[in-house]
Amino acid sequence: MLAADPGATIASIAAEAGVDRRTVYRRFACREDLLSAIYESRVTAIEEAIKEARLREAPVAVALHRYVESIISVNRNWPVDLARMLAADDSIRQRRDACIAEVDLFLKRATAEGLLRQDRPDHWAGPLLPELVNLAAHQLAHLTPAEAADVVVDTFLHGIGAQLRPPRNPGVDGRPTGGGITGQTA
Repeated sequence: MLAADPGATIASIAAEAGVDRRTVYRRFACREDLLSAIYESRVTAIEEAIKEARLREAPVAVALHRYVESIISVNRNWPVDLARMLAADDSIRQRRDACIAEVDLFLKRATAEGLLRQDRPDHWAGPLLPELVNLAAHQLAHLTPAEAADVVVDTFLHGIGAQLRPPRNPGVDGRPTGGGITGQTA
C-alpha cells in the first residue's frame, strides 16, 4: 500500500490490513515509526539475500541466480519508495550502501572470472542489475521469483540483441557469399 501511496495514513493502512488503527498505534507511535520498521525489514531482507547467495564463495553463476531470485522476492514483499527510504534514516542508507558495495565486489569477481565482459564501462553492471531485477519483480509478476530470475540472469549475461549470423547462402567453397549483414556481394 505504501509503495502505491507513500502518503497513506495509519487509518488507511490499518483498514487495508483489516485491523483497527488503534492496533497499529499500539505497535507504532506514529507513521514514521511504521515506515522505519518497514525500511528496517527491507534492508534486513536484502542483507539476508546477499548472505544466502554466498556472493564471495559460491560459483559466480550460481551466486548470481540466487541473489537475483532473492532480491526479486524482496522487491515484491517490500515494495517501498527507495528514495524516501534512503532519505529517512542514515543507518538504513549506510546498510544499503554496504549491500551495494558487496554486490559491486561480486560483479568485479564475476568479471575477473569471465562471466561478465571486460570491455564494458566501469560501474555499468552495478546499476544495470538492480534495474533488471526491479523490472522483473513488477513486470513479470506472473512468474515465480525463480522463473523471473532466469529471465534477469539471461538478459544480464546475454543481452536482448539477436546474435548476428552470416547469411545462409553458401558460396562455391561452402563459405557465405557476400559481406556484412545483408549477404550482398561487393
